[in-house]
Order: sequence, then structure tokens, then C-alpha cells
Amino acid sequence: MTTAAKQAVKSWSSTLLLPKSSFPARPSAKDTARYIQRCADDLYSWQRRERSADNTFTLHDGPPYANGTLHIGHALNKILKDIVCRTQLAQGKRVSYVPGWDCHGLPIELKALERHDWKKGGDHDALAVRKAARAFAEAAVQEQMSGFKSWGVMGDWAGHWKTMDKDFELRQLSVFKELARKGLIYRRLKPVYWSPSSETALAEAELEYKDDHVSTAALVKFPLVRHPFSHDEQLVSAVIWTTTPWTIPANQAIAVRKDLEYVVVRSKAHGNLLLAQSRLDFVSALINEELQDVQHTISGSGLLDAQPNYRSLFNIHDSDRPLFHADFVKSDAGTGLVHCAPGHGMDDYHALWPLIQAKEISILAPVDSKGCFTGDAVPNDGSLLEGQKVLSDGNKTVLNLLKEQQSLLVSYNYVHSSPYDWRTKEPVIVRATAQWFADVSSVRNEAIASLEDVDFFPAGGKVRLTSFLQNRSEWCISRQRAWGVPIPALYRVDNEEAVLTAESIDHIISVVEERGVDAWWSDAANDPSWISPQILQHARVEDFRRGTDTMDVWFDSGTSWTQLPGGIPSNRRPLADVYLEGTDQHRGWFQSSVLTRIAYQQSTRNLVVPTAPFGSLITHGFTLDEKGKKMSKSEGNVIAPDEIIHGAAYPPDSLKKDRGKGKAGSFTASPGPDALRLWVASSDFTKDVIVSDTVIKNVHSALHKYRVTIKLLLGALKDFNPTDLMPYHELSQMDQIALLQLFQVKQVVRVAYEEKEFYKAISAINRWINTDFSGLYVEAIKDSLYCDDFRSRTRRAIQTTLYRILTELQAMLAPVTPLLIEESWEHAPEGIKASDVHPLHRSWTPAPKEWNNVDIDTILPVLLATNTAVKSAQEKARSAKLMGSSLESFVTLLAPNNPSGKQALVAWQGSAMRQMLVVSDLCIALGGDERVSELEHELSTREEIQTWMYNEPIEFPDGSKGWALVQKPKSSKCARCWRYRADGQAYNEDLKVSNAGITDTPVAANDTKTEQLCARCRAVVLDLQKATG
Repeated sequence: MTTAAKQAVKSWSSTLLLPKSSFPARPSAKDTARYIQRCADDLYSWQRRERSADNTFTLHDGPPYANGTLHIGHALNKILKDIVCRTQLAQGKRVSYVPGWDCHGLPIELKALERHDWKKGGDHDALAVRKAARAFAEAAVQEQMSGFKSWGVMGDWAGHWKTMDKDFELRQLSVFKELARKGLIYRRLKPVYWSPSSETALAEAELEYKDDHVSTAALVKFPLVRHPFSHDEQLVSAVIWTTTPWTIPANQAIAVRKDLEYVVVRSKAHGNLLLAQSRLDFVSALINEELQDVQHTISGSGLLDAQPNYRSLFNIHDSDRPLFHADFVKSDAGTGLVHCAPGHGMDDYHALWPLIQAKEISILAPVDSKGCFTGDAVPNDGSLLEGQKVLSDGNKTVLNLLKEQQSLLVSYNYVHSSPYDWRTKEPVIVRATAQWFADVSSVRNEAIASLEDVDFFPAGGKVRLTSFLQNRSEWCISRQRAWGVPIPALYRVDNEEAVLTAESIDHIISVVEERGVDAWWSDAANDPSWISPQILQHARVEDFRRGTDTMDVWFDSGTSWTQLPGGIPSNRRPLADVYLEGTDQHRGWFQSSVLTRIAYQQSTRNLVVPTAPFGSLITHGFTLDEKGKKMSKSEGNVIAPDEIIHGAAYPPDSLKKDRGKGKAGSFTASPGPDALRLWVASSDFTKDVIVSDTVIKNVHSALHKYRVTIKLLLGALKDFNPTDLMPYHELSQMDQIALLQLFQVKQVVRVAYEEKEFYKAISAINRWINTDFSGLYVEAIKDSLYCDDFRSRTRRAIQTTLYRILTELQAMLAPVTPLLIEESWEHAPEGIKASDVHPLHRSWTPAPKEWNNVDIDTILPVLLATNTAVKSAQEKARSAKLMGSSLESFVTLLAPNNPSGKQALVAWQGSAMRQMLVVSDLCIALGGDERVSELEHELSTREEIQTWMYNEPIEFPDGSKGWALVQKPKSSKCARCWRYRADGQAYNEDLKVSNAGITDTPVAANDTKTEQLCARCRAVVLDLQKATG
């Protein structure tokens, strides 16, 4: 291009009305804090002040654990909650979201010990441990809060709550008091899950199961002392199979089943063995001996009628252990006889409870808190096992002792599922200790009934939560740790009898209210303040000691509903509209919240209708890497939220590296918090959520598309004022198509938000922006928007449509990308800001019904099919290097001579077709397939177009076919708008249809100064010249 030509182009370009906006193409990190303040903190305060309290939506925070740095799972959870709240805000609600933190418990205690280089399991002063744990938790809360706020999460951060707050602890103790008053709290020596690595009891919710755990399985024989078999028989032994040989020293009975058949079979290596007939093959295979010499056959009931007993293998003074019936004995597992140690087995404990109550057997658990045998394991020689860990050396020693006395038939490695401490990731055991329990069985049915009025999302959550409730009869709520809320029990020094009455608890609560909960540990042991006057009327201060057990942290967080208005006293209405947490909380926080709430309602006689603390329960999956693996530091696949925010993990390809600025490889901009939020919203959170290179790059790309789209809209509206809005009926057909598509996407997006399917909303927005808006409407309107006179009604109609699109796009994106919307408002034209409501303050309103234009909707499929065919033919020409821009096209459309073709003619004759195709000329003809060759010949003879031609079939919705023929005009293009109208032709807004061919009447130009321009551009330029003198 010559210098003169370049100057001419530049001159004409200066007359175009190109979009201009101060809105930056890239976000600026230095502005992030300002936008977060406005779109989160200020917005939350505004809506609490301006919206009616009678229309409040409450999302109660499932408190995160205050023990470390935030990870990507935290982001998924907190941002989902924020999107839910912002969706409600957009629906006109007043939102209540008060963040909370779970601050007690073992992990924080261990972190505090580690920070002070204190040995885990050492004898540390409880008050010092509590002080260190509190400091650690407080620091973690502040760090996590800063992170949550940096993600644009709005809430009452100043009013946040912590389970270690005095007010929270008092409310928790008040709930405990009411449960105790009702008799739902009791203490019992009972087997519980025990973590040797944590040295505390665990609830079922604190377990995770490892499927590849390896135990040592063994066949062990117990010599019968009394049995129903003939006296000439030598010794008969009952054979059991176990995966916990270390529990054999605590054995108290052997279970059989009445309806099973049993045999005494002779083994060459092991003598006479008693086992179920159905298990002969199993035992034969294990001991590698065919057991075929059956001496006796007897039913289980017949066996029990003889009142058989056997000798203990580890207590030489005990030879009267019973056999008894138990339903859990199976004909297809083990040997048909089950070794029972009620001190180490819950099923054993329940089955033997009548004998325990009758004091015929005892609950023996000769294992200490560290999981080591005590001297009681072998009464006649405690040194044989004392101090050995039951899960390692102690287990091996037991097997050796069994082997020495010829009681071990066989032992081998056995892989099976086994419970682990979900915090330390170490195996747990079952161990009988004196623990405090909450009676779940008495409120279980009411708790399940309360779920009937709860909306679950996804729906399967109801079955899951119901299942956990159904399978629970009691809840071990005591823990042997210092960092927690104390169980407010006093113990008699002489016999360890516990005092736990409502009156005593009430008195203790009054002292806590005055002195704080730490005083329970810091006050002198003989301080009389903790003992109620009523007790001291009949006893002395020194007769009692304060307990050291603390409450299960699930009881802490499970009573967090007391923080909600109406929590205490109880009422029938759900206290929160939504609880939202990971699916693992069905067995955790969801369950404990329902149980404590229903128990409290029952205790306070307010259980006319059982009411769960939540109206809706929303659950999400876990975050996984692109291979579906759980993220962990050891795997090296952890992605921190900040890496997504700052683009460090997956910088988008479109970002250009700085050159000569700072470090090599640094990027000019970071995507910001909206990138993290958009990743969350783009994911189907009801399943496990993938975080990968591809996923994050797609998110960055979509966010960048939103930004450039908003920049275009703001720039195109720079000279627009909403007071100039044109009525719908004055808009062009193309504008009405845009509003129809906007109406449709708005409907889809709103429904998706309301149904919590945010990923569907984002998918619909992305498709609409890329296909309908950018790919169709923007391409169609550029000519008029840039080149028309700024006063033209066509351009004003386009701006009217763009304004509608801007406001609706802001509304659709507001719950997900609030920083982007806040920034768009800051850079909005003054005319818009002066007359509009802030986009984050708006409530969603229905789109005008007229946008849902049935006539437009009818012809739109024809127009889109035509557009697709034309674009395809143009691509063929581009591939052949015969054309570049679509404006280098002369297009002829051929419609079939049938009803579908007539409908196409109507569609094609409208103004939208010319705008949509973005071509320099358009003609229409009528006829079937036979007209294609004839038409090609006719067009090839015209002097104003090139002789080459590409055609493409148009597939109409009803299956019929038309044709699109593309050629290139021979004339030169307008130097300003680039259409091939430089000879002065005006636009043919109305095309004439002929059965024979094509008509197109040019309009001559006569201004020699602007002979490079088409008639429209010439008029605009002349007006500009007059205006500027």
C-alpha cells in the first residue's frame, strides 16, 4: 500500500465511530482490593441496610477447621456458598451469611504441641496446651479469613463466630444441659473406637476406611472343659477364626448359632476340632489337611443345651468361659464359632450385655491409651505382654504364645477394609473405656422424620444422611484431650461416680460465664466455686474432682445452629435456609446438627413437629487432578487457589510475556479472583471436581472473553444515554433477533441459577457470547455502529439493543464474577451511571415479553441455516486464497419452490439477512435444484462479479434444501466501510424477487471529492466536514 493510500485510510478511519472505553483489556492487580471492598464488604453492608429483614435468606456456615493454609477444596466450598448467596441477592432477598470456624480438637492441639516442640503424648500442663492451641487457632482464623475475603466472598466478617468463643461455648453447654436433663447423656464402660496415635476415643464420623489394610488372620483352638460328646473322646477344642489375634487375651466367650450344624472332626495335626459343618472346606484349605474324619454331628441348639464351657488361653485360673448364641454368627464366614471380647468388640458387647449385667462375665480391655498391652493381659505373668503395642509386636507375641501352647492352627496375612483415624491416618482399635455417650436411639426416628421437609441437592443426599442416622444408636461424645469444651461433670474421689445433673451443670455454666472456660483447668482443685451449694449441703469440697474429658468437636460444630436467630429458644421454622458442605459431612456436621437440634427440641418439649435446622441441604464433591487422583503434597499435584488467581499455575496462552520488564517469563496481568470463582461456577459440583491445565485455561479464556465483550459494550455505548432508548417495534429485525436470543439465554441462565446448576448457567452464557452475540450480532451491526451517522436511528436502535445486552449480561455474571461487574460499573459512561441502578444492587426482573417474538423465532432457524451455508462457501473460497473478508462476497440465495422455500424468501427479504451475512451484495432467486446450474451460468456472465463461484446447500429445518452461491465482486471497495460499493451504490434494503433471475438497481454518485466512498459514507463524511468547518 502506498504512503498516500495509507494516509487516506487513516483519514477515513478517523471518521469512524469506533468503540472507546477506559475499561482495561486486562485486570489490574493493584485495583483488586478496591473492587473486593465494593463488591463484597460494601455490598453486604448495603443489602443488610436497605433490604427488608422480613425477606432474609440465611446460609449457615459449616465451619472450616482452623488448622492450616487454605487449599482448593476451601475455594470450592466458600465460593459455592457465595454464589448461592449472591443468587438470592439478585432475587431481591436480604442475605445473612456469618462465617464461622471450628477451633477445638486434636489436630489443632497437635499443631500447637509441634510448634512448641512438645512431645506428642507427653504429660503437658492442660492450661499451657490450651493457651498454645488457642493462639494457633486464632492465627489460623485470621489467615483463612484474609484468604476467603480475597476471593470476593461477602459476609459479616466482623461478626464471625468461633467455637472457642466464650459465648459459643456457653450456648453449647446450655444444649448439653438440656440433653442431660432429659436423660440423653450417660456414662458407661463400653468399647469405642480408639486411636492409639491420638490417644483418644473417636466417633464413627472421625473414621475413614482403608481397603488395603493388612492384618494377621489366625485359626485358634480353645479347649472345651464341658461338652456333650462321649467321655471316651479325648480333648475337643472349639476353633475360631480372627483377624485380631491381639484380642485373644481379652476373650470372654465364644458365640455359636442355634440353627447351624456343628461337627467334631479329627485332625491328625490338631486333634478333635469343633466347627460348623459348612466351614469344613474353609478350615481344611487353611491348615492344608483334608478334614473328613467326622466324629460327631450336633445342632447349635443341642450344643448349647449341654451348657458347654472352655478354658481361657491366657488366664490359667479361668476355665469356665461360656458358649452362647449370637445372630451375627454366619454359616459362610469364619468357622461358625466366633471369639468374643466385649472389651474390644461392639457386637460382642451388645450380644453379651445380659451376661455382663448379670456379672457372669466382665469387660476386659488390657490395653492402655497408647495401644499397648497392660499387665492384666496375662494375669499370672503380666510381663509377657505388658508395654507391647497390640498392632505390632504385641500381636506377634500373642501368636507366639498361642503357638507355644499348641493353640495356633495357622496364621497368615489377610487384606481387608479397616478403620483409620481420619486425622493421623493411622489404624484405630476398639477399646473399652469409660466414656460419655449421647443416646441417639431415642431421637433417631424424629431426626429422620425431620428430613421429610428438607430439600436435598443433589437428591441422593437424603438417602445418604438417612442411612447414617438409621445406623446410629449412640454417640460417643467424650474425648481425652485438653483442647475443647469440658464435659461439665464432677466425680466422687472415692468411687469415681459421676455427678451430671441439670442443676449441677447450670451452676457450672454460671461459673464459666463469670470466669471463662479455661478456669475449669486453671482454678485450684479444691476451689468450691464449681460445686453447687445443693451438693455441698451433703458433701465436702474435697469429695469431688472436676473431670478432664472434653466434648467431641462434632458436638461443638453440631450445636452451631444456636448462633442463628431462633436457635435458643427452639421453634418450628428451619433456622437456616441452606447448609452447604462436602458430601463427607453427611456423616459429620449434617448428622450432628440434626441430632443435637432434634434432641434439644425433645428436651425442651418443643417437638410437636421435628424440624431440622436447615431447609435445604446442598452437598459438593471433592477436588481431583486431571487423572482423577486426590490432591496431595506427596503426589506433587496440589494447586493452591492463589495459583489460579494469579495465573501462576496455568497462564493463558493469550497473555503476552513482559519484555524487558522484571523477571523473565512474568506475565502482564493475572486473571484475578474471578478466575477462581469462574472455575467453581463452571464445575458440576455435585460430583468430584477436576482441576487441570485444560480446565483452568478454558476458564481464563472465558473470563477474558467476558472482559473484551464488556469493553466492546461500554465503548459502543460511550455516547449513549438510557433516556434515548428506542421502543421495541422501532428496532431492526437484527436487533430483535439479538433480543430474542438474549431472552432465551436469560431464561436458561436464571433457571440454572435457581436450581443450583451454575455450570449450566456458565455454559449457556459462554455459548451465547461466542455464538449469538460475538459470532452473529456483533458481526452484523459493526457496519452501522461504526460507519453510520451518530444520529442515525439505525445506530441508535443498535445502541438500545447493546444497552439491553450490557445490563442483562451484568445480571447474569454478577453472582459469579462480581469484581468484573464492579469494574464495569466504574468505567460505565456517565449517562448510564446517572440513570441506572448499580448492577450488583439490581434484582432480577423478567425480560419484556415482546422480546420473545414468535415471528422472529419462526424465521430464525432459516436465517441461521442460511448463514451457516454462506460461511461454509466463503471458507472454501478462502482456502483457495480467492477471498479474505466476508465483505468480498457477492451472495446469491436460491430457495426451493415449495412452502419451505416461500418461508425462506420471507426471511431473506428482511433486513436481518443482509446484516447477518456481512456481505457486499445479496440477491435472491426462486427455484429447485435444477436452477443451480442455470443460475451459475447467468451469474458468471455478469460483468460486476468474478467468474469463480462456490456453492453450498442450505439445509432447512423441515429437511428441504436451498443453495448459497458465493462470488467476489470485481468493483473496488469503499475506502471507509470496505464494502464493494465504491461506484456510489446505496444499500438495497428491499430486494425484488424474480422467478427468472435477479434485480439490483444501483444509485449513482456525483461527488468527485468522495468518489472512493459509497453513498452512505459520503453523506456521513460530508456532514462531518460541515460540522468541523
